[in-house]
Amino acid sequence: MQKIKPGDIVARKKYGKDIFFKVKSIIITDTGKTTAILKGLDVRLVADAPLEDLEVQPAEAVLRYRHCDIQKHSLCFRKILQRREAEREAHILRGDVFLKGEGEPEKKAVSSGDGFFEVPGRVLHIDGDEEYLDKCLHAYAQLKIPARGVCLPEESQANKVEALLKEYTPDILVLTGHDGLLREKDINYTDLDSYRHSKHFVAAVRVARMLRPTHDDLVIFAGACQSHYEALLEAGATFASSPRRVLIHAYDPVFVVERIAYTSIDKTLVPADIIKDTITGTDGIGGIEIKGKLRLGYPTASY
Repeated sequence: MQKIKPGDIVARKKYGKDIFFKVKSIIITDTGKTTAILKGLDVRLVADAPLEDLEVQPAEAVLRYRHCDIQKHSLCFRKILQRREAEREAHILRGDVFLKGEGEPEKKAVSSGDGFFEVPGRVLHIDGDEEYLDKCLHAYAQLKIPARGVCLPEESQANKVEALLKEYTPDILVLTGHDGLLREKDINYTDLDSYRHSKHFVAAVRVARMLRPTHDDLVIFAGACQSHYEALLEAGATFASSPRRVLIHAYDPVFVVERIAYTSIDKTLVPADIIKDTITGTDGIGGIEIKGKLRLGYPTASY
């Protein structure tokens, strides 16, 4: 058996090598067993596994795995951009309210969109994983979503979120990182102690809601793979994972945020409208209806 070390890309034989992980560290458990702590390459999951259950993946297999993942999220990006272009005309038609004053006859809207600009919702993304945060910030930039990112361990997010909200005053807050069920047998799905980080996400959501109580004021996405969905919503999250305790994709929070950030403030979105743009779907993401955060501005600056 090839010696396994931190940084290796591995798969678990017990699960049919379905998910590829990066080895974060090697530890010795209280029982003296050597165990690897694993981080999903494309899913927000931290897991542990005995070394004998792991198989280091060859470079060509890792390349195929990454290529498949790129295809999945690229398809989502294309669908989002096509939808946004189709909706843009409707946003522009709202612009005729900028072209008439009180008591004046309605003037023709500028159908080309000249003079108008879009102001999407602003995002603060707090992530427990620096690599995933960098990927998400790159995705926000591609999708033209104004976003600030802060990398914080999941257990530190509740202590820092109030100060960060006051500093950045976002319209949308993302609280994520890694999570996972701690036991495979006799799991109590309603007990926060059955989850690796759900209690930390719940605590952070509660702090955020004390400062910004309403969903229309602050939209919150919270959770990661297999997170305690019901507890997160009860704490005040607008969207959360994971209704079926499944794994969620690294970009799922971005796709939820994009739909809200680029939906007009005069439209209310039902959860199904938002979740259909994600990779995981309703097994992994759920939430409540929410108003969009997109506003039109007029006119554009000359400089």
